[in-house]
Amino acid sequence: MRVQQLSSITDIAASEWNHLAGTDYPFLRHEFLSALEQSGSVSPKTGWHPQHLLLYADQELIAACPLYLKMHSRGEFVFDQQWAMAYRHHGLEYYPKLLTAVPFTPCIGQRILIKAGADNHSVLAELISHLQQQCVEQHYSSWHCLFSTPQQNQALQNQGLLLRSGVQFQWFNQQYRDFQDFCSHFTARKRKTLLRERRLVVEQGIEFEHLSGTAIQEQHWQVFYKFYQSTYAKHGMDGYLNLAFFRQIAATLPENILLIVASKQRTPVGAALCFVDHQTLYGRYWGCDAEYPFLHFETCYYQGLDYCLTHGLQRFDSGAQGEHKIARGFQPITTYSAHWLQDQRFAVAIQRFLIEEQQAVEAYREDCATLLPFKTSG
Repeated sequence: MRVQQLSSITDIAASEWNHLAGTDYPFLRHEFLSALEQSGSVSPKTGWHPQHLLLYADQELIAACPLYLKMHSRGEFVFDQQWAMAYRHHGLEYYPKLLTAVPFTPCIGQRILIKAGADNHSVLAELISHLQQQCVEQHYSSWHCLFSTPQQNQALQNQGLLLRSGVQFQWFNQQYRDFQDFCSHFTARKRKTLLRERRLVVEQGIEFEHLSGTAIQEQHWQVFYKFYQSTYAKHGMDGYLNLAFFRQIAATLPENILLIVASKQRTPVGAALCFVDHQTLYGRYWGCDAEYPFLHFETCYYQGLDYCLTHGLQRFDSGAQGEHKIARGFQPITTYSAHWLQDQRFAVAIQRFLIEEQQAVEAYREDCATLLPFKTSG
């Protein structure tokens, strides 16, 4: 086996990378990763140094993974800043670190791409050995793999990595016929509240349009991007992504994009950008020009649920955090990340911390599940 490292995803042909990544899950497609880099949203200047790994066997590409050298922990949605503070308290440097993830995208999916038929155990062992050696030689503190699938997380744990758990809220289609059928499974009080929220949006004269693919024109992107930046501006920040990124994915991934535009008197007042594959809707970015009662819930959740039900999608991944999603039928699920730390003293301490944290996370998930709005059987 031979490992090759790339300083840009564009150093490999899209067809070769996508042969491993597939063409369904949008966030590991070559087009998505290259849009991040070519737009400058992901670059050494923003603290993301691409170092993607390829693994060859007899000149055949059998595995690959996105890899970044990170100088901070922003844009990851797995928060390890306290680990960095502990390192600093002991006179050690936590950064730089190596990260396998999709930048700014806490959506579960494969993170290490392995050719069908390859020996997964041997491939993972080879890649992990290379990453650990790189950390030692370059004095990187650690390697982290975020939001991978349950099966891949288990395989990483079997290879000696530490697992960290978290909670997200997702909707699952239980063969609902339509939105009314979905609501019929709520308790009467919860159903009344949800339908009232939707009705109040209509009474404000707000209408919605679902735009897909090439139906999204430049003027739509201009309006959406203004809304997107306004969301971050409220917190004194700039958005991670620039307009060039959105323009590029519009050109290269039109089949995976859904833009939901809210308008009042034909003037856009808010918008939500989603990604879609054959079974899942991914809610990603949102913004508005003013506060309208329940506009956020309608644009980001109810309109997305309408889309899922109309198109037979099985899951709505609404992104990180958000306990307000529980009352709207989004169930708490456990997410995982995997971690390897070079310093064994910290590895032992963090392992103890993760055991305690996992107990708290599981208790939180179970508590959230009791707040779901669905009728109980019996």
